[in-house]
Amino acid sequence: MSKTDNDCKSQKEQARALMNNAELLFDEMAVQAAVDKVAQQLNGRFDHEDGKPFPLLLCVMGGAVVFCGQLLTRLTFPLEFDYIHVTRYGNRAMGGEIQWKVEPPQTVKGRTVVVVDDILDEGETLADIKQRLLDMGAAQVLIATFADKDIGKSKPVTADFIGLTVPNKFVVGYGMDAYGYWRNLPGLWAIPTGSA
Repeated sequence: MSKTDNDCKSQKEQARALMNNAELLFDEMAVQAAVDKVAQQLNGRFDHEDGKPFPLLLCVMGGAVVFCGQLLTRLTFPLEFDYIHVTRYGNRAMGGEIQWKVEPPQTVKGRTVVVVDDILDEGETLADIKQRLLDMGAAQVLIATFADKDIGKSKPVTADFIGLTVPNKFVVGYGMDAYGYWRNLPGLWAIPTGSA
């Protein structure tokens, strides 16, 4: 077996080991109900808003890609769509310095912008995103998040639209990864942070 084959086998074993002691928090049905909830909230807010520019939805890559993709198909109002890419985590469990990989588009000026993200954790990243958009001239910045983590303390930003609240655990699935793995899970799991 080559070194590359051994590395692949080791990575697969590591990824599977992450789930050995995982706890299912929300199954696929609960996840889809949460997406429906956010869609209903957004539709209620924007369906009958006439005489204003369409809102601009910005997907925060890469964690929100699953949530945002499924959410878009449930929205019943005209909108424009784009994405941004900013991270504090990379493949780490703990947040670090905020890094912008793809900046917001200049078309945010004068617009209502809805930032779509996977999870509101400590709130540092979303607070930075919101402030950047306001500094660029956005008329209003709203936050739609699939999950809001109950960390037991105040956050620098709050979400306007929330799918579900999760306990203060390391969560994985439905777009959220653990050390680069398992974004593809249809449910939401909690894993011990010492699993990798």
